[in-house]
Amino acid sequence: MPEVFVSGLDDQSRHKMIDLLNARLSDMIALTLAVKQAHWNLKGAGFIGVHELLDDVADRLRDSSDLIAERAVILGGFAKGTAEVVAEKSDMDAYPVELSDLQDHVAALKERFMSVGEALREAIEESDDADDEDTSDLFTEVSRQVDKDAWFIGANERV
Repeated sequence: MPEVFVSGLDDQSRHKMIDLLNARLSDMIALTLAVKQAHWNLKGAGFIGVHELLDDVADRLRDSSDLIAERAVILGGFAKGTAEVVAEKSDMDAYPVELSDLQDHVAALKERFMSVGEALREAIEESDDADDEDTSDLFTEVSRQVDKDAWFIGANERV
């Protein structure tokens, strides 16, 4: 086990938080891949705006994934972000790989962003219960961005 860089958390809480961080890391990586899948394949009215938005969203998701992964290491664990781990551990529904309609992509992404946002809010509660305020704050920061990006993407839905 790597070195621990925090004090004031008991081993049980640390290990629980490491597992929780890695679970959400899997979701964030899966969500990033879904965003890139849509970015590459979408077609339709509004293409360029959504195409460019999704590049920005993917960058923010990678930054958030990095924060989550680094927190797992800071707590004395390993960041587990390989394709194999993500495929096994992510709670997110598999993204359809043969979509092209922009509106279908917007709907599929919005649904997944909202699902990941819900999982992040549950992680906030779990980390609060473990008295790990720093991890809770991290999940709060990430959930705000995920919610905002759900809005940015969802605002492109035809009404």
